Amino acid sequence: MKNLIIIAFITLGFTSFAQNDAKAETLLKEVSTKIKSYKNISLDFKYELNNLSENIKQETRGDVVIESEKYKLNILGVTRIFDGKTLYTISPEDEEVTISSDNTEDESTITPSKMLSFYEDGYAYKMDIVQTIKGRKIQYVKLNPIDTNAEIKHILLGIDATTKHIYNLIEVGKNGTKTTLTVNSFKTDQPISKTLFTFDKSKYSDYFINRID
Repeated sequence: MKNLIIIAFITLGFTSFAQNDAKAETLLKEVSTKIKSYKNISLDFKYELNNLSENIKQETRGDVVIESEKYKLNILGVTRIFDGKTLYTISPEDEEVTISSDNTEDESTITPSKMLSFYEDGYAYKMDIVQTIKGRKIQYVKLNPIDTNAEIKHILLGIDATTKHIYNLIEVGKNGTKTTLTVNSFKTDQPISKTLFTFDKSKYSDYFINRID
């Protein structure tokens, strides 16, 4: 779970470095502008993790709705609701709700509200290959961490050349782990319930409530 969130929802703040490819920088700015123009975004995605040396292979699906800083994420049987101030992690299997405040000062805290725009800080980038996938032209941008001690070797960000939406993320770790997040459905400005990002305690009266701060 942690690995998925790290891949998909890395924090962001646009910084230009001299070694960046000008074409890649222009494309990423177009993506960022497009994403920020939407009132809300609804995604269905597939997540794959592979580590051949450890014989690990995992595949799952999830979905997330994002509106500004708020989000509702479903993945691996767990629901996470962030209402802008408080994060509620609901685990039906454990019959537990974990409640915590938003910890934005912690650089390791990755949130879906930053999804699809993680590349803007901490990476040098350049244009990579172009592939045609299911009739769509996907332009890849290769991102290398500025921090030489980072656990990530590099990330390939696949961008639909027509829509300027992110199609997939491929992260290659220094430990040989390859993780891929592919967006299956990308919808914007959908009508959503006013209570979508509201935690209703009455629905979980039998759950253990774990407040961690």
